[in-house]
Amino acid sequence: MSDPSNLELRDRDLAHVWHPCTQMKDHERDMPLIPMRRGRGAWLEDHDGARYLDAISSWWVNLFGHANPRINAAVAAQLENLPHVMFAGFTHEPAIRLAEELTALAPPGLTRCFFADSGSAAIEIAVKMSFHYWQNRGAPRKTRFVTLANSYHGETLGALAVGSVELYKAIYRPLLMDVITVPSPDAYTREPGESPADCARRRFAAIETVLATQGDEIAAIIVEPLVQCAGAMRMHDPLFLSLLRAACTRHGVHLIADEIAVGFGRTGTLFACEQAAISPDFLCLSKGLTAGYMPMSVVLAGDEVYDAFYDEYSRLNAFLHSHSYSGNPLGCAAALASLAIFREDDVLARNAALAAHLGAAAQRAFGLHPNVAEIRQCGMILAVEFVRDRATREPFPWRERRHLAIHRHGLSRGVLLRPLGNVIYFMPPYVVTPAELDLMVEVAREGLDLAVREP
Repeated sequence: MSDPSNLELRDRDLAHVWHPCTQMKDHERDMPLIPMRRGRGAWLEDHDGARYLDAISSWWVNLFGHANPRINAAVAAQLENLPHVMFAGFTHEPAIRLAEELTALAPPGLTRCFFADSGSAAIEIAVKMSFHYWQNRGAPRKTRFVTLANSYHGETLGALAVGSVELYKAIYRPLLMDVITVPSPDAYTREPGESPADCARRRFAAIETVLATQGDEIAAIIVEPLVQCAGAMRMHDPLFLSLLRAACTRHGVHLIADEIAVGFGRTGTLFACEQAAISPDFLCLSKGLTAGYMPMSVVLAGDEVYDAFYDEYSRLNAFLHSHSYSGNPLGCAAALASLAIFREDDVLARNAALAAHLGAAAQRAFGLHPNVAEIRQCGMILAVEFVRDRATREPFPWRERRHLAIHRHGLSRGVLLRPLGNVIYFMPPYVVTPAELDLMVEVAREGLDLAVREP
C-alpha cells in the first residue's frame, strides 16, 4: 500500500478531526494542515517528503529530539513488560524510581509525588489539594486563589479559572470560580529607567497588600516562575519569586509553582525556582517531564501537606482525585530515560552555550529592526516582540494577524515557527545545533520583514 499524500490526509482529517487551539476554518484556507510522517532529532518530515526544523519543540514538550534512540529503547523495553496498570492499590518500579529521582532533584522539602496525565490536570490537583489542605487543617475560610495578570495555567475549568489570558477565559467566565488577580511583574511593562528587579519589587507591593489584608481567605497564589509562556513569553526577575515566597510564608498562603512549560532546563536551571533559591508548596510539572513522549504530569508537595491528608479512613480526609492512567509505566520509563540524559550528558552546560549562540544570533538579526520593541531571553527561551512603532511600542492590531505571515514563511523555508500574536519565540529541542539555530533566526527575520509590510 502506497504512502498517502499530504493532500489525501488533509481531506480525511478535515472530514472527522477537530484540532486544538484552532479556528478549524483556517485549516481550509489560511493554515493548511501538514500531515507529519516521522521525526528525527530536531526535524519533522511530512508525507510529501518536506522537512521542518522544530523551533518550538512541538508545543514546548520535546527535549532531546524526535525518536531519540535512548528514550525509544527505554519505552520499548517497558512496553514488553508492563504497558499499564491501575495505580490505586498497585504500584510499579518505574513510578517508584521516578518519584525518588524527582524528589532528589526538586527544590528542598518537596518529598511527595502525585502523578496525573496532563499539565491542566496537575494544576487542578494543586488547586484542589491546597483547598482541601486548609479544610483538613480547620481553616474553612481559606477558599480563594490569587493569580497574576497575563498568566496561563491550562484549559480545564479549574486551571482556566486561575489563569487570566482573556482569549482563553472570557467566554467561560460564568463557569469559573472567582479569583483575585494581581499585577504581573512582567519586565516588558517596566517604567523608563526601571530595571527588571525594580519592576518586580514595585509590582510585588500590590501583591503584599492583598496577602496581608485577605490572607485569612486565600488558600494559594499560583505563578509561572520566570516566564509567562502562553502570555506572550513575558519574563520577570527572580527577585519576584524570592519576595513572593517570603510573603506566602508570612501570611500563611500556599505558593503553587507552575513549571509545566519552564521546567526541565528551559530557563537555564533544571527548575526555574532554583534561580531564586525557593521551594514552593506545590510544584507542577508536565510537558518536558517525558521529553515529549507521553502525556504525563506530576505535582510535588512536602510532608506537611501530605500529613494533612494522612488519617483514619473514617475521617474521610483522603485526597480522592484520580485518573485511569496515573503513574503510567511507559510515561515513567520515558521520564527516567530523559533524566538519565540530563545526568550523563551535562545537558545544562551544553544548553548554556546554545542559549548564548541563540541570543547573539537574535541580536544580530533583530537588535536594530525598526519593528522590534524588545528581545528577551531566559535560557533556552527567546522571544522577539514586534510592533508597529519601535519608539512608542504601539502594537499591530490583533485582527491583522501579522503572525500568520511569519508562520507561513517559516513553513515555506522548512522551519516550524508559531508566533504568539505579535511575539516570535524560539524554544528548540536541546539537540539543536548552532547552525540550526542560525537557520531559525534567519527565517524568522525574513518572515518578520514580510509580516510588517503594509497591506
